[in-house]
Formats: sequence, structure tokens, C-alpha cells
Amino acid sequence: MRAVPPVALAVFLAGCATAPRPITRLSPLPTLLRADPAAVGFAPDLNTRLDSIVSVAMSEGAAPGVALAVGRYGRLVHLRSYGRIDVAPDSPPVTDSTMFDMASLTKVVATTTAAMILEDEGRLNLDATVQSYLPELNDSAKAKITVRMILTHTGGFEAFAALWRDHKGRADYLTQINARPLVYAPGDSTIYSDWDFILAGLIIERITGTTLDQFLATRVWQPLQLHDTGFNPLAEGPLPADSACTAAFRPDHPLLARIAVTEMATAYRHIKVHGIVHDENACALGGVAGHAGLFSSARDVAVFCQMLLNGGVYNGVRLIQPTTIARWTARQSNKSSRAIGWDTPSDHSSAGRYFSPRSLSSCTIQPSRLYQPRSSLPSGCRTRHSQLRPPNSRVMVAPSGRVTATRLPMESY
Repeated sequence: MRAVPPVALAVFLAGCATAPRPITRLSPLPTLLRADPAAVGFAPDLNTRLDSIVSVAMSEGAAPGVALAVGRYGRLVHLRSYGRIDVAPDSPPVTDSTMFDMASLTKVVATTTAAMILEDEGRLNLDATVQSYLPELNDSAKAKITVRMILTHTGGFEAFAALWRDHKGRADYLTQINARPLVYAPGDSTIYSDWDFILAGLIIERITGTTLDQFLATRVWQPLQLHDTGFNPLAEGPLPADSACTAAFRPDHPLLARIAVTEMATAYRHIKVHGIVHDENACALGGVAGHAGLFSSARDVAVFCQMLLNGGVYNGVRLIQPTTIARWTARQSNKSSRAIGWDTPSDHSSAGRYFSPRSLSSCTIQPSRLYQPRSSLPSGCRTRHSQLRPPNSRVMVAPSGRVTATRLPMESY
């Protein structure tokens, strides 16, 4: 097979789902409502076309299971699931509440959202230095890195490193990130870095005095009634300090039937990654990290996206001010596609060319890395995808078990 980026399936689905017919803008709704595609200006046969595309992709080995949600103007026109949670033919079927490892969608759905809430409350200053919140980051080369820089991936950090091989826990990781050299001067360039959002997650924990997962459960998941969303889904409570995510795994856990298998990890850990975070660094941080670790379903992510499109409110519950969302989702520089936390379409963006410049995505793909083994790609760029298009209030969510069988890229659709 030709080696191409594994997000191709999700991007292609997005393109097929966004060819609307002229329609008067519909009134907003407090919650998502099921509707026919034609009612919001999509082609009447949209569902059939999407079913066909997913079926062909799965038959050619793209993934053993997919969940897909498409909406516009607060109307959910497509919420369907396909295949199974694993490659085994007797595996449980995927449903709209099947939980997937969200990988780098953690950065936007979890960490960016928490940071927006804290800025709304006056507890987070984007232009303050990271060091002012994390004094341990005391390397002089990093003294001028601001919170805004790490949230726009302009802090100067490398993309990532396999720290998990020799290190574990928040204090150890912070020490190592502080010791590792920057790859460019802060503010001079953009490199999509896991270190940026690991630090952002630590800042949120320092400000709130609680863990990232507990803050989000109280302030986001519970108010939105997102029952399939959270970190360490198999854990019965907080894991012991400095323990790896594997401490939560039980092979007989009944919830495993509702969680998509991520991968049979043959390169490093030599385990079946199921119900624990796939990202090794996030696992070494106990399964709760600012860059990876979140689990969720297509249904829950669709609700989250609609909350943003509603201006920060859903079902009468306000989480974020609309002006905050407007500022955070705007490009921050003419030199980069990055918004604050989010990404916007460009030639090097996971948003691709199928959406308008106002749409939002979760991560950036660097062309030089597209044809390398999957282990070298930022996690959210690999298997999970969400898109928002504010001008037309469109939502597209497409989690899949893309890497269950292999980390290698595969053919596009």
C-alpha cells in the first residue's frame, strides 16, 4: 500500500459531509437534535454516501471500527457506528457510546477548555511566563516562554522524546523538560510539541490545586452530561502517585467491552493497549496528562463541539464566555495556522482543504513526517478527528480504531 497520512479517512469524510445546499440559517437549539440531512441543507443521500465510504475504508483495512457524527445548526444528521472494537470477529460492536482513546484531542477538548475556563475566571494569564506558574522550569533559556507560547506551540520545545523509557511521574518529567535544550528561540517558529501541553496541564493543576482529570470532571464533563468522557476509564479512583497508567488495567473489567482496542503494541511495550492510554509518555504520567490520555465517544464529542458552536453554553449551562471562544479560536499570527490550543486549515494542518479558514481542528501534521512510521507522529494526528466550522455551525467527529493492527501509515480514500 502507498504510505499516506492515517487521518485521510476522517478528512475525506469531512469533505463529503460539507457540500451544503442553500438554506436559511436555522434557529439555534439548546441541545443537539436529530434531523434529516436535507433539513440543514445537506444532500438527502448523505447518510448513504457516508455509510459507503466508511464501509469501503474498513474493507481495505483502515480500521476495524469507526463511529461518525455529523451535524449542522445544532441538528445531528448522522450518528452511526461501524464494525467492531477490535480486529477479532467476535469482538463487541462499536456503538455511538464506544469510548476511544482521544490521543491529542486531549489537548483541545480537555486542556484548552480548562485553560479557557481559568482565563475567564481571571486565574490564568496567557502572557505570564510558564516559570511564574511552574518555578521548577528555571532554565534561563526558558525564562521568557509564556503560557500563550506553549498553547500555540511556539515555545521552542522539541516535538517529544521517549522519556517514558527512563522516567515517571510529574516531578520527574518537569525536571527532564527543564533540562532538555530548546530547538529554537521561543516565539520564533512553530513546532507541534507534546511538552507544551504537558506543561499546560501542570499549570492548570497548580492553579486549581487538583488534578486535571478531577477539575474537568467537575467543570466540564458533569455539566455537559458527558458520561463516556474522562481519563483512566478503568480506574476506580485516583491512581497512586507516580504510578503508570497500567496500574488501572484489569483484563476482566466489564467496561472493556465499551472501549475500542487501540493497538497490539509490538514495538515497545509488547502489550495489547486496551482501556489504558496509548501514548507512552501520558502513561508514565499516570494516564492523566495535558497532551494525551482522554477517552470519549463520538456522541460526547459532538455535544462538546456544539457547546463551542453555541458560544460556550449547552442545555442552559454556560461553561465559557463567547468572547473567550472567539479570541482563542482565532489565528494568533500570520506566520502560523495556530489558534490558542486549536489549529486552523492550512497546507500543513489536519484541517486540510475541505473546510473554510474559520474551521478548527486539533493538531498539525508536518509533511516531512507523514511517511514515517506512526510512532513518529503526534498522537491526535493519527486516529481521532474532530472538526468545527463556526460560520455554518458544522460539526464532524470521526474516531476510529485506525492503529489497532499497525502503526504504519496506509492508503488514502
